[in-house]
Amino acid sequence: MGRNKILTGNEAAALAAKLCRVQVVAAYPITPQSKIPEVLSEYVERGELDAEFVRVESEHSAMGVCISASLVGARAFTATASNGLAYMHEQLHWAAGARVPIVMPVSNRGLGAPWTILNDMQDTMSQRDTGWIQLYCMDNQEVLDQILLAYKVAERVLVPVMVCFDGFRLSHTMMPVEIPDQDQVDAYLPPLQAPYHLDPENPVNINPVVLTDPLPGPDGRPHPGYMGFRQRLQEALESSLQVILEEGRLFKEHFGRSYEDPLYRYRTEDARLIFVTMGSLSSEATEAVDILREEGVAAGVIGIRVFRPFPKKALREALAGKETMAVVEKAVSYGYEGALASEVKAALYGLNGAQPLAANFILGLGGKDVKPADVCEAARRALAFSGPDEVPDRPIWLSNEV
Repeated sequence: MGRNKILTGNEAAALAAKLCRVQVVAAYPITPQSKIPEVLSEYVERGELDAEFVRVESEHSAMGVCISASLVGARAFTATASNGLAYMHEQLHWAAGARVPIVMPVSNRGLGAPWTILNDMQDTMSQRDTGWIQLYCMDNQEVLDQILLAYKVAERVLVPVMVCFDGFRLSHTMMPVEIPDQDQVDAYLPPLQAPYHLDPENPVNINPVVLTDPLPGPDGRPHPGYMGFRQRLQEALESSLQVILEEGRLFKEHFGRSYEDPLYRYRTEDARLIFVTMGSLSSEATEAVDILREEGVAAGVIGIRVFRPFPKKALREALAGKETMAVVEKAVSYGYEGALASEVKAALYGLNGAQPLAANFILGLGGKDVKPADVCEAARRALAFSGPDEVPDRPIWLSNEV
């Protein structure tokens, strides 16, 4: 059976990659994820991981190495953060369009300028439309578990996966993590079976230029035009949620922890007010709920584990009939509101009068400390609105000194 160790989030991510028997690691440092390739390099050097460790000159190149390795049938892995993820942007589209099952942990960090090495979620939220599955972790156990789950899902649906966790708050914080035995992981995650095999005697052109309309391929059958490929990717993302839930149930059978719910739920059944959030903010919100309950406020938490594909049905069911919703997040879609708030409100559209009053709160950008008291303040301000006409049409910024 497994064992328990005290690990940082970065160490948990590296150990998960080792347990998944990754075959190619593309390594490039950027704070706060640099420890992930450092630990993996030690595994390779000691002979504990049989993998090609490729030192690249940029994050753009790192993703290029992963795409190439995955296309030839290797289980590929890299990690990044912040401006490094932004530098990958073009290649993220290539990875999704090429349908390669890469898994990439992202240690969330604010984007420059001005420079910050500290945490918010602006980096991954700005990449939500690149065609990647996005999973968000609440603690270091979820970091390890979600990487194992991510490879299983990615290799079933042929869509790459980001496993996102808060920089420093998780990447550098030590927590108890239950580590499964290698035999358990091997039973859950078999070797990668590529959907095709490259043959030097029969060369093919991968990712050629395509035009607007379907054209016959070498076999004479019509192949999609550009829009057809985009539709197939969309359909794969839509169907992947069911795969995530199926594999989450199977995960429990192998390891005892379930991920069959795309939402983390805490004291939601009788809640009058619901916090909706992601990542480690779910922990602060959980503490805030306990404080509010002692004050007589029936509060609860919904933490979104799966952001892409978006769990619309589960959210609608969880929030139907609730009075007030405080969407608390560490990212903003400039010129409008928090991106999570927009997504949640869109998902709830048309609930026939059962839609909760919704207020959006921005906090914690650039590593600004977030305390349960800050989350309680969001609840009090949300509950003070007597109707939707009183709610500001812009996000409310908390705990910010100009």
